[in-house]
Amino acid sequence: TRNDFRLADIQIARVCHQCPRGQDNHPDQKPSQHFLQPVTSGGHKARSFMFHIHQLDLIKNLNNMFNKLLFMSNSFFGRFKKRDNKVVEEHLPIREDRIFWVETLQKIAFPVLNNLKKGSLKKNMSLEASNSESNKIAHLEAFANVFNGIAPWLELGPDESEEGRLREKYILLTLKAIGNAVDSNNNDYIIFTENKQSLMSIALFAQGLLRSKTQIWNNLSMDVQARIIYELKNTRIIAPFENHWLLFTSMIEATLLEFTGECDKERLTYGVRKFRDEWYLEFDVNYYNSIFIHPMLNDILKIMRKYSIGEGELLDVQLMRSSRYASQLERIISPEGSYPLLGKSLTFRCGVFHLLSQASLFKILPRNIEPSQVRSALTKVLETQFEGYQNFDDKGWLSIGLNGHQIEIAENCINTGSLYACCTIFLPLGLSFNDSFWVGPFEEWTTLKAWNGNLVESDQPIDF
Repeated sequence: TRNDFRLADIQIARVCHQCPRGQDNHPDQKPSQHFLQPVTSGGHKARSFMFHIHQLDLIKNLNNMFNKLLFMSNSFFGRFKKRDNKVVEEHLPIREDRIFWVETLQKIAFPVLNNLKKGSLKKNMSLEASNSESNKIAHLEAFANVFNGIAPWLELGPDESEEGRLREKYILLTLKAIGNAVDSNNNDYIIFTENKQSLMSIALFAQGLLRSKTQIWNNLSMDVQARIIYELKNTRIIAPFENHWLLFTSMIEATLLEFTGECDKERLTYGVRKFRDEWYLEFDVNYYNSIFIHPMLNDILKIMRKYSIGEGELLDVQLMRSSRYASQLERIISPEGSYPLLGKSLTFRCGVFHLLSQASLFKILPRNIEPSQVRSALTKVLETQFEGYQNFDDKGWLSIGLNGHQIEIAENCINTGSLYACCTIFLPLGLSFNDSFWVGPFEEWTTLKAWNGNLVESDQPIDF
């Protein structure tokens, strides 16, 4: 071994089967034994070297040694450590951040997509809700949320890389899942207008279609496309609430306009006018601006401008507003990857950063925020919530809560399917692996800089 691989430096060792990152050992799982990686107390992961271990005896000896070390008193190791009050963030090599994001995406999305592909989603998906009535659309919510979040990643399409081949599998998985979801003869026929609550999920599904037009919509068979168009038009029987729900109808009509060349113009523009002329001045402390309002306005207005609809002129101002709000979202991520618990829908977990992820995808982050800075912050959020298994049940489905099973934090409309709104954090995976978001070095985000005593710029408003 290397001289710098000292006893005092060893904090934890990870062994991994598939990639250099490794996975935290779940209490019920035995680690696969392929790669060994040390982590040093200096706050930087020593990933410049890797031991490829194949001898079974050596593996057993190393595992025994590390198990003993981990159970020894922390006070013993403390004698060798430097006393430092700074918040030190251990960070991964750049490529491993993306690997971790893709692994986490699979961990969350695969049970939903795979069961829907097989026609067994209703049979196998765990169901939990504060109000049993909301379980009626839980399966639709789960799929719509997953698809909406991973659509930009699918839109990258297949290539010869390992991730590209994985994307190809997920594209085929999603195409089959959608075919079953709109097939009235399938056990998992879930995309249909059953009640008012279904309007939200169908709008999220429609948004996912806009985000993956080339790889998903264009590769669906004509009969599946026709059934989707029918179901989207059928939502016109639902009168939305006079709030952000108006954007659900706008999103559906924008999708119909993109794919058919026609729409109900009043349903398309009414919600946009409401936010432009009246509601934007109102203030409420919650994450709905990030979860629904700004991301939907951005996608809707892009379609409206494309088809020269008057309200589309709002797009430039709207993107500036989104950029400003994204900077505020970045500033609320703590050094530990937590964030303030404000308002409703906290069970969406990291989905509250939908707009920050979309701003990264659209490349509209403010100039004083580096893309890699946002990547580092969102990676920390993902690690905090999904590196372990505390937010999954014993069958691999998400459980209601923020960080663990905490059903008391859920509103009456929340069900198991609602939880998959967390997938919107994955939008930056729609950027290629060599984009500045992914290739830039680790950078401290604002709160980490501040609490480490480093230079932090003042919060800068936008001069409209």
